[in-house]
Amino acid sequence: MIFLASMLGHPFMQRAFIAGAAVAVLCGLVGFFVVLRSLVFTGDALSHVAFTGSLGALAFGLSARLGVYVATAVVALLLAALGPRARANDVIIGSVFAWTLGLGVLFLSIFTATRATQNSTGGVSVLFGSIFGLNAHDTLVVVFVAFGVCAVVAFIARPLLFLSFDDAVARSRGVPVRILGYVSIVIVGITAAEATQAVGALLLLGLLAAPAATAGHLTTRPFRAMGLSALIAVLAVWAGLTFSYVASWMPPSTAILFVAAATYAIVFASSRFARRRLGVF
Repeated sequence: MIFLASMLGHPFMQRAFIAGAAVAVLCGLVGFFVVLRSLVFTGDALSHVAFTGSLGALAFGLSARLGVYVATAVVALLLAALGPRARANDVIIGSVFAWTLGLGVLFLSIFTATRATQNSTGGVSVLFGSIFGLNAHDTLVVVFVAFGVCAVVAFIARPLLFLSFDDAVARSRGVPVRILGYVSIVIVGITAAEATQAVGALLLLGLLAAPAATAGHLTTRPFRAMGLSALIAVLAVWAGLTFSYVASWMPPSTAILFVAAATYAIVFASSRFARRRLGVF
């Protein structure tokens, strides 16, 4: 208790825990559908779009947050317009991946050459996150955006589950498949933009995929898996922040992803062992 009181006595840790929890719940809920709908590679591509958008904004003297949201929203809408087959096509996603990453390197070069003296840590923050550097305003924005997106996810969860399991039957039952496709991809884009602040563009995919995959090994009930995914993500973020506070040499994003990946590895190994004991392969 003394340790917790000491750690949470710092305002930057309070903001990190609050913003981290908001981002974790968002990633846990959205990550469930990312894994269920096989959009993991799409989420990875959007994380690099977030990197490119933020650096592009910084290179031209604009807000990194504005660049992140604009870039991820535009590319998410483009992927949604291409349709489900195109989103599942590794060549198309890989091309978007490579193009945005190359553009991001260009913007990084421009930023470094012209504006790095004004914000020397901007590029590093985009890549690896800056959750310990959030101010009160940034924390409120993260919480409100996460709450809004989570509300949308909760509202469309049931038809989106229907669509994820059988889109043909869902379409025949009157589910707005096309609209839900657009909304789901845009939600992934917004989640990528938000999570970039916590774990950075390079490690974002781990927070989207690992908690959801872990929950999938613990239960087959979709709504229970969504809740477990969010809970695991929150615990991973809080544990990672605590570890990073204790071991100051460890970046918080690295600690968060280490906990998330280790949790998945333990649950996966345990479930495989249990199936072998029961004779199920």
